[in-house]
Amino acid sequence: MRDEGLGLDEVLGAAEDAAPVESVDVVARNLEKRFSAIEVSLWLVDMLGREAVRLPRAGMADQARGQTERRVLAGSVYDRVLRSQRLDEEPDAEGGCRIVAPVTNRGDCIGVLDVLVPRADDSVRDGVAQAAHALAYIVVTDRRFTDLYHWGRRTTTMGLAAEIQHQLLPSAPCCEAAQFTLAGGLVPADDIGGDTYDYALDQDTLHLSITDAMGHDTASALLATLTVNALRGARRAGLGILDQANAAHEAIRRHGRGMTTGQLLRVQLDTGACELVNAGHPWPLLLRAGRVEELALRVNMPFGVPAPVRYQVQRLRLEPGDRLVLLTDGMRDRAAAAVDLPALVRDTAGEHPREVVRALTAAVHEACGGSLLDDATTMVLDWRGSRTGQRHTNGGSNA
Repeated sequence: MRDEGLGLDEVLGAAEDAAPVESVDVVARNLEKRFSAIEVSLWLVDMLGREAVRLPRAGMADQARGQTERRVLAGSVYDRVLRSQRLDEEPDAEGGCRIVAPVTNRGDCIGVLDVLVPRADDSVRDGVAQAAHALAYIVVTDRRFTDLYHWGRRTTTMGLAAEIQHQLLPSAPCCEAAQFTLAGGLVPADDIGGDTYDYALDQDTLHLSITDAMGHDTASALLATLTVNALRGARRAGLGILDQANAAHEAIRRHGRGMTTGQLLRVQLDTGACELVNAGHPWPLLLRAGRVEELALRVNMPFGVPAPVRYQVQRLRLEPGDRLVLLTDGMRDRAAAAVDLPALVRDTAGEHPREVVRALTAAVHEACGGSLLDDATTMVLDWRGSRTGQRHTNGGSNA
């Protein structure tokens, strides 16, 4: 076993020189050379966060599309690694050692790197951890140029409406910064229900939105497209939250058929001061000092309603340790109403927002018997108010 080979910078450089569909193999070959690795695999987390899907090595993707190797996450070593964000190892039946490391970029859990080596020491562990760190950057960069990583995360067939809906979501469902940690999740209905969530981080502001377009299937997906892109266009033009709301309203009035409910938020990073517009949307939940309560916001009309509308900016201040949970009505209506969301938010206070999203959406999915009549979407924001410039990557801020 040798420790010679490429360092982190060289791995990233070599991956950049390779084709986007082959860059992961650069990392694999590096580990095989340095540590005599017997097997190197990248496992991607599927879209619903329930399974891991093995990414095939270059040249094998076409043959493997119909025979994708998948593993249930719950209770597995992969699940432990993703939850803890720490390297794990266990002996292999053949006498070697299997090392599993998280592949994560700014809180976005891409998957895990699974490496089988003859034996493990600190040098090998450090090498695998560095390789996993490099892989996160490689995948985030290369998924712009190929469908390989998008295909790898799909465990079910996606129709047109689902494809539209998926492309409206942020490319990373989680974001970590010094002041906050944010995670979002969407469990689609059997007949797509038009939910979306979005976020953007400026130098001094965090922008959030959660929306629910009326109807189902492609009609709701197209309405959601109008809503999200009107909001993004206004936000990127530097307009305030009230003008963003008016932009979404006018876009639907002029070009769409139907209405969209939504909540828009702008959080000042230095103070936690929050501006909010509520366009006919369910109230959020706030966990503060161990207590969960609904924020009884004033409710304006949905975007696109065929009547004169005047949106109002409401204000609140987030305090360090707060957890804010945004929801769509699919998290509360019909069979989902059986889930005690406030109790679940309280019981998961010590968990990372990623895990809170998983717990909430899984509970709703189970309550609905695995067949949702409406999309179920949530965003979980942990507010720290830190000005240190150092982001937090481990458990929840309310532990």
